[in-house]
Amino acid sequence: MSKSQSASDKIRILIADDHALMRVGIRSMLEMQHDMTVVGEAEDGQSAVNLAAELKPDVIVMDLMMPVVGGADATRRIRSADDRIKIVILSSYGTTVDMARALDNGANGALQKESPSDELISAIRAVFAGESAVAPEIARTRNDLFKTLQFSDKQLQVLTLLSKGLSDKDIGRLLNISRAGVQKHITALFSKLGAANRTEAITIAYETHLLKT
Repeated sequence: MSKSQSASDKIRILIADDHALMRVGIRSMLEMQHDMTVVGEAEDGQSAVNLAAELKPDVIVMDLMMPVVGGADATRRIRSADDRIKIVILSSYGTTVDMARALDNGANGALQKESPSDELISAIRAVFAGESAVAPEIARTRNDLFKTLQFSDKQLQVLTLLSKGLSDKDIGRLLNISRAGVQKHITALFSKLGAANRTEAITIAYETHLLKT
């Protein structure tokens, strides 16, 4: 591409990160590229979803951990609404349950925030071209991530009953444990699955084949 190319020919990028300094740094780096232009910034996941619908960017550089709506859920919502939009996830935490979910939800690339700037630039160009751009260290561990999590038989029983829509009281009665015991198992499940609520926990369990349809 020519350095004199028009803005309409450039890769249109939306930056989603709750840290203003990070957004400024990424914007400055990307706008130095002759084939890229930043069309907007979002400070939380919900804003990213809204701006994606409004601006129709080619690529979104998405922070994994954001307020209101996390990067994994924002990815699912955006890709479900318009799968032409490509998403590169950035994380400070390496491969996590949330990163695995983001990739399962349709993210096209994944890098650690500590990656060199040229890796992000290359990832944006790759996903724009229809390729995957997942960092090797993330790709190596992603598929095994959930296998390393240890779930007790009781936790799996609680999870199965949750998926059937049973209340804490009914689960406790069926498993012969107290309501407090049920809630303790649910809290442990949320922590291991990286879920914020029951619906999210069940969704993740099905997506990762912990529960079978």
